[in-house]
Amino acid sequence: MDPFQALVLGALQGITEWLPVSSEGQTMLAMMNWLDMRPSDALSCSIFLHTGTMLAVIVRFRREFIDMLNMESKLMRTVIVATLFTGVTGVPLYMLFRESFKGGDQATLLIGGLLIITGLMLRLRGSSTRDREDITTKDMAILGLAQGFSILPGVSRSGTTLTVLLMRGVKQDEALLISFIISVPAVLGAIALDCLTGSLSIQSLPGAAMLTSSFITGYATMDVLMRFARNISFSWFCISMGMITLALTVM
Repeated sequence: MDPFQALVLGALQGITEWLPVSSEGQTMLAMMNWLDMRPSDALSCSIFLHTGTMLAVIVRFRREFIDMLNMESKLMRTVIVATLFTGVTGVPLYMLFRESFKGGDQATLLIGGLLIITGLMLRLRGSSTRDREDITTKDMAILGLAQGFSILPGVSRSGTTLTVLLMRGVKQDEALLISFIISVPAVLGAIALDCLTGSLSIQSLPGAAMLTSSFITGYATMDVLMRFARNISFSWFCISMGMITLALTVM
């Protein structure tokens, strides 16, 4: 991977991370089809790309993170419980994908199918009237379990967590904030897990280019794409992308 390719991948991550279209699925498809990478290597590189957008979240919501230092914070409790339950589903699914999908076509078929599932999930909506203070431990656990499935490329983390929160009656603005905040420990956990089990070594120059590009692009587009996502339905986009991916792979 050369620095230009790394910059493009970082920009792709920075743009798609805030949209319910699975940034992991999009970057993995790019790496497997453009750079001819193995699915396991593409997964590791995709996880690394999340470092930049994770830093963008920390900078953008720095006040919320500082407020969370109060251990009585409901948001802090939500993050802790959700993160613990994310590991329950996320770790086994990560190991299953890494061990089971060795061929690019097989992995691409999975990504296409999961994009369709994500699109169908985005069509589910509940009445949104609850604040973060109304969130129960059961809500936190369900949220964490759902987030764990996003380790699979093609399953949108933001789309999944937002859908769950809205279905549990949480207001949209609160759901967006919570979805962003709980992504930080989830990304840190995925990076740690991949470092322990992965075999991909990223060179310093492409790695720095990916990190810088994903951070700058992610921070610059976060507010714009959040407003865009509130007004545009990405359900049919995910379904269409999934069907096109499946059709091209079969052909």
